[in-house]
Amino acid sequence: MPSSRSASPTSRSSDGAPPVQAERRLAHPALALAFKLALAPLLVAQALRTRRRAPVLPEAGGSREGRRGQGEGPPLRVLVAGDSSAAGVGVVDQDQAVVGYLLRSLEQHRPGPIEWRLCARSGLTTRGLLALLRSAPPPPADVAVVVTGVNDVIDQVPAGRALADRAALADWLLGQGLARHVVFAPLPPMHRFPLLPEPLRSVVGADAHRHDQALARWAATRSDVSVAAIAIELTPQTMASDGFHPGEPVYRACGEALGLHVARWAG
Repeated sequence: MPSSRSASPTSRSSDGAPPVQAERRLAHPALALAFKLALAPLLVAQALRTRRRAPVLPEAGGSREGRRGQGEGPPLRVLVAGDSSAAGVGVVDQDQAVVGYLLRSLEQHRPGPIEWRLCARSGLTTRGLLALLRSAPPPPADVAVVVTGVNDVIDQVPAGRALADRAALADWLLGQGLARHVVFAPLPPMHRFPLLPEPLRSVVGADAHRHDQALARWAATRSDVSVAAIAIELTPQTMASDGFHPGEPVYRACGEALGLHVARWAG
């Protein structure tokens, strides 16, 4: 995996699932474990080679908080929190990143003032994000948009434990009055990351798909948590130069979808 341990786009391909041949082998956790053990030497070698050749890209520059939009009444308060995809790794400025496109989409679909803050750092797992927020709690928001998950897959966090970490994060934000609703971005189709070779690509792609399904099932049981629908095809042309992080086209699609989701929730 890339040495930066940073995450990738929170988006789905049009089918949202690993290739058929990998899906058959890796859909069941026990079979997936057996497959990983059988290919362990190859997978480790591929992961080490990928780390060595992956360039380390910086987080996007620009403001991480502000107020925008016109109109009377109280502002809609938005927190965006997460890993390198939330931090804008792969583009130069936050205006080109997910938060910039989210805010513009939100303004388009729900006119009015917006107060926003970005809390993100490359390399964070979901558990790591909770630790970051606990160490410096952000101001209360109406809605928190969470972008994590790829580093959980990279660190081989089991889907059940990753889901428990997501629940702990959501419950803490809601329980502390730091959000009235929590929106999770879906995990990306990691089997489409150009940087990753086969069979490593299929293995992590199947893991990501399993994490994403668990997230969707859990969120469907709650009224204070939701998962945004994001559909995008990942190609070398839409990804960043490292073949692992989003390029601006991916950030645009993700940010616009998240902004629409938040606007619909806010009414």
